[in-house]
Amino acid sequence: MNLKRWLLTCMLLSSLAGASHAAIDTYRFANDDLRERFHQLTQQLRCPKCQNQDIADSNAPIAGDLRREIHRLLTEGKSDEQIIEFMVDRYGEFVRYRPALTARTGLLWFGPAALLVAGVGVIAVTVRRRRRQPATSPRDLDPGERARLADLLAQKPLDEDRP
Repeated sequence: MNLKRWLLTCMLLSSLAGASHAAIDTYRFANDDLRERFHQLTQQLRCPKCQNQDIADSNAPIAGDLRREIHRLLTEGKSDEQIIEFMVDRYGEFVRYRPALTARTGLLWFGPAALLVAGVGVIAVTVRRRRRQPATSPRDLDPGERARLADLLAQKPLDEDRP
């Protein structure tokens, strides 16, 4: 029985050790400029699997593939714009944290501001209309409403009944 536990423990530890090595990527660059560009690009691009994580920090297998692809494109001499366009062509505009300003993404860029301006406009119009409307006074009531108001005011409040 001890042998089974020992084997199970060894297998568990070896699988954990393998998983920790899988998350670390090491790439060789010709100079520090390429290394810096690599880090900037991997922080600018979103992991397609992880909804709100860049590919630099993601441990998803697809993020590792994207890092390798960026490294390959950098070593081939591609510019940052060419690399980003390659990724957008392959994975869609979602892969960018800051989508380009186009007719399709205009709502993303200006929608929140437009909603804010519209909300302020609605509030301003509502306040202006309420200021223009005079408050209702007893003189504005018809005779039936005046009589009912007089009856309500003549009634003794509930608190006066108590000693």
